[in-house]
Amino acid sequence: MRALLTLLNDIRRLALPYFRSGERWTAIGLLGAVIALELAWVYVTVLLNRWNNAFYDAIQEKDFAAFKYQLLVFCGIAAGAICIAVYQVYLKQWLEIRWRRWLTQRYLQHWLGDDTHYRLRLSGDAADNPDQRIAQDVSMFVSQTIGVGVGLLGTIVSLVSFSVILWGLSGAINLQLFGLDMHIPGYLFWAALIYAAIGTLITHFIGKPLVRLNFDQQRYEADFRVDMVRVRENSEQVAMLAGEAAESRKLEGRFSRIWGNYIGLMKAQKRLTWFTAGYNQISSVFPYVVVSPGYFAGAIQLGTLMQTGSAFGSVQGAFSFFISSYSTLAEWTSVVNRLTGFEAAMQVAKRDDGARAFPHRRTPTQQAALSLSQMDVRLPDGAPIVAVDGLSIEKGERVLVTGPSGAGKTTLFRAIAGIWPFGSGVVALPEGARVMILPQRPYLPVGRLDEALSYPLPTERFDNAQLTEALEAVGLGGLVPRLEEHALWPHVLSLGEQQRFSIARALLEKPDVLLLDEATAALDEPAEAALYGLIRQRLPATTVLSIGHRATLNALHDRALVLSGAGLPRQLVPGPALQPQPA
Repeated sequence: MRALLTLLNDIRRLALPYFRSGERWTAIGLLGAVIALELAWVYVTVLLNRWNNAFYDAIQEKDFAAFKYQLLVFCGIAAGAICIAVYQVYLKQWLEIRWRRWLTQRYLQHWLGDDTHYRLRLSGDAADNPDQRIAQDVSMFVSQTIGVGVGLLGTIVSLVSFSVILWGLSGAINLQLFGLDMHIPGYLFWAALIYAAIGTLITHFIGKPLVRLNFDQQRYEADFRVDMVRVRENSEQVAMLAGEAAESRKLEGRFSRIWGNYIGLMKAQKRLTWFTAGYNQISSVFPYVVVSPGYFAGAIQLGTLMQTGSAFGSVQGAFSFFISSYSTLAEWTSVVNRLTGFEAAMQVAKRDDGARAFPHRRTPTQQAALSLSQMDVRLPDGAPIVAVDGLSIEKGERVLVTGPSGAGKTTLFRAIAGIWPFGSGVVALPEGARVMILPQRPYLPVGRLDEALSYPLPTERFDNAQLTEALEAVGLGGLVPRLEEHALWPHVLSLGEQQRFSIARALLEKPDVLLLDEATAALDEPAEAALYGLIRQRLPATTVLSIGHRATLNALHDRALVLSGAGLPRQLVPGPALQPQPA
């Protein structure tokens, strides 16, 4: 019972926000229409139940005129049923896609907002495969919530309606039990209830493992799919390292989990189907077995027999809703658990803008472009890695950050950029200052080249002349005719071309602080010097911090910050004067 209440509370928490959102009136209207059509469908089944009595009585009496009339009545009922069925499906789908769109946007905003997606990865992917949870689980949750919820409501209304009919038709029965005479009114109703209750208990006992198996199946399928995507995205590295055999072993291992869990799912489903199939077959004849003694005794006519059998079947079917929907309910439960787990993981990872580990303090002064105060950068396990205090870098200054591997250079850049959550300290920037970080391997989204070049800003911010000039300035003029071309650009461009491409982005965005994390390491030294000269020429007011290991970088910067292996920074020392470099 506690698990059921928890599940219902989770469903309420996942579903209710949409019906309180800006789309609430449309959502409530569509839901109300779907419910109304479900109730109308129950009314049609009640009419058909009454029609059964008159129709079969006409057959028994061989009354051809009444028979023809009842056929006309049936045509009217059938026409109404068809209209109800068509618009119920249509409006239900309309509600599903609108709800899914809203819920998908909500999850995307939470996942991508405030670097939550990055923090989830740092925490070890507490919510596995967020892509699957947003793309697939949201869709399944919406469709199954509407289907199960509306279906359950229809079942309850049908149960009440046909219970009244069945109670009136069944009369009473006298039984002698343990020497006592018992008078049971509405005995057919109680027979349907007992029959369905026994079936429900047995179904739950047999099908309970399906909840966990469905949950695991979704996770294993997603893991397998993600690993295949990673092989595709890194196919060149795999080929160069001749890693096909290793990748094959890994993928086969992933699929073996799918195989094993699916076999368990098949066995559990087979056990459940053995019972439910037998139950449903017996259910088709059980009402008439119970009612037929009255017909053969001459107490009721054929029409009453058929109406009673139909009503009994409807009541028994309503009581058996849990049995017929058990597989769907199990899958629905696993989807709810996955979405609530995803929400909980995002809630834990999400940080409040006012409580960042390294808050960006905006200062009115324009003297220093960047100041670091009491910076204590740590690893996820709490181990210290970099400590910086009282560091001030002037506007337009070029600073080279060096040190041995593991000294925390990249982590310090992440903290300055505001995406590293472990540690404490303050990053002070002038009001309105923008920080841009360029990693060693740039991110190039799949799609049009002009969209990749302007990323993350919209393409409309720049005209073709600006995009063309930026590409030509970094030596990628050959890409200008391909600005509107769609392609997998990470596979089309070499790493050196991708690094030139990212410098072109910086020229377009013109950040106040530019962090270059070995952003030119794939280029030869003359090309690297030319790009640094281009940055100084085109972005003279931009403060540049670079991570690099080449000795030639010293001449391209004003000062150097050398981090020791112990994680303690040495004092900033003047670097050699920057010599003009040819563009």
